Amino acid sequence: MSEKVLMKGNEAIAEAAIMAGCRHYFGYPITPQTEIAAYMSKRMPKVGGVFLQAESEIAAINMVIGVSATGKRVMTSSSSPGISLKSEGLSYLAGCDLPALVVNIQRGGPGLGGIQPAQSDYWQAVRAAGHGDFRRIVLAPASVQEMVELTFKGFDLADKYRMTTLILADGTMGQMMEPVSLDMGEVTATEKSWALTGTKEARKPNIVNSLYLQPENLEKMNRERYERYQKVEENEVMFEQYLMDDAEICLVAFGVTARVSKNAVDIARQNGVKAGMIRPVTLWPFPKAALRKAAEKVKAFVSVELSMGQMIEDVELAIRCQKPVLLCSRAGGMITTPDDVLAKINEANEIGG
Repeated sequence: MSEKVLMKGNEAIAEAAIMAGCRHYFGYPITPQTEIAAYMSKRMPKVGGVFLQAESEIAAINMVIGVSATGKRVMTSSSSPGISLKSEGLSYLAGCDLPALVVNIQRGGPGLGGIQPAQSDYWQAVRAAGHGDFRRIVLAPASVQEMVELTFKGFDLADKYRMTTLILADGTMGQMMEPVSLDMGEVTATEKSWALTGTKEARKPNIVNSLYLQPENLEKMNRERYERYQKVEENEVMFEQYLMDDAEICLVAFGVTARVSKNAVDIARQNGVKAGMIRPVTLWPFPKAALRKAAEKVKAFVSVELSMGQMIEDVELAIRCQKPVLLCSRAGGMITTPDDVLAKINEANEIGG
């Protein structure tokens, strides 16, 4: 059993990225993720890597594109408004089929909002961060240990499918300190025959490009890209089930709200209400099949979010509105409490009954 160390969530992501083989980090400070950049500024030079505080978030994401095109593992991080500024670059990454790891430690919004934790970038993460038809893999850790594990996993998935992987956490997770194991095993090198590495070996020149002037060629590329996305949906869905075997009320929550919701499930059961929880670890691909199966036996669902209600739409779509779906939410940087969730469980139990 490997030795554990006490680490803050943001720093755990940074160290895990280095251990996963990332040697290039480009970013810009913004609360509550600045510790990632600060940690990288100290560690990268010591491991022969490159840390660069770019002049803006826009510059940072374009530097990511350049390094990724050479086949190197690369990452950037930011918080909500900064991710918005990166959105054009995220679309270019997808259009060029380039892998990268992007971290969003969310804060309240819209606009500058506040620096307290939120989950109101859900839509941005799973749907709208960038123009055009494309997807990204979205991973939602619920512990500092998962921040480590999903950072490793995120780089591997990005390389495997030539996609962006987004780690979507919130300020609470970023600032939280917990014991973690950093022993993730050997880093497996991925062959990248498409990378721009020069043509000294007499191979044909590689081209990394997102511009297709002939519409039939662009349509062909988009269809091929979505065939790859279909494989992600078939093979990479991750979720946790908690006390779902006999559950009559199903909570759906991710990240820090899942930790709160688990406590509420325990209290509800002590009070005689059979609650359970499905926690999506991949927000895209979303665990639709697990929710559809749950809909066959539960009375109602409760979507627990730190937003005005965004994931609830994916819950409703997954179950095709077969059962009632209630929303338990706080916004603007307020954190849901177990009592908030318990009240919604009781309401769902009455409606479902």
